[in-house]
Amino acid sequence: MDKNYGLSEATIRDIASHYEAILSLLGEDPAREGLLKTPMRAAKAMAYLTRGYRQDADEIINDAIFTHEGSKMVIVKGIEFYSLCEHHILPFYGTVSVGYIPNGRTIGLSKLARLVDFYARRMQVQERMTAQICSIVMEKLGAKGAMVVCDGEHLCMKMRGVEKQLSHTLSIETAGVFDSDHTLRDEFLRAINH
Repeated sequence: MDKNYGLSEATIRDIASHYEAILSLLGEDPAREGLLKTPMRAAKAMAYLTRGYRQDADEIINDAIFTHEGSKMVIVKGIEFYSLCEHHILPFYGTVSVGYIPNGRTIGLSKLARLVDFYARRMQVQERMTAQICSIVMEKLGAKGAMVVCDGEHLCMKMRGVEKQLSHTLSIETAGVFDSDHTLRDEFLRAINH
């Protein structure tokens, strides 16, 4: 992807001008040495952090779905993610574990990590992101079932508001056979906690 992550130079300049205005409104001098390039840096950082809006899931998968018979469960655990809380535009981050029961097809393992980023790199809430990842695994693989567990830390809870430094948020989404088979759910949870 290009250096502006799908945004035009004009859009990046517009975003930078808004950051400059915000700095002024906060009582800063955007013309002082340390802040001179900050609006443009912030605009480019925001383009990077929201690049998921300008990506396509099929391009990410890029024909990396393969015929395969035999696996009872495939799990990729500990996929780190970084996202922005849509309520405060503060980061939240953590890990995602994705498991699925193949139905004759598997996906390249790195593609699962890329799909996590696809949803994480936008304004987001953890619960929705977890559900979106689960849904796309079901949709693109035609899997018999999928389960996603997300463990996140939210700076909107740590550096403002209640300021609870040790808090973690777990969100779990299931689909297909994971909805009804407690044994499969337990096997998945044991595997990711092993």
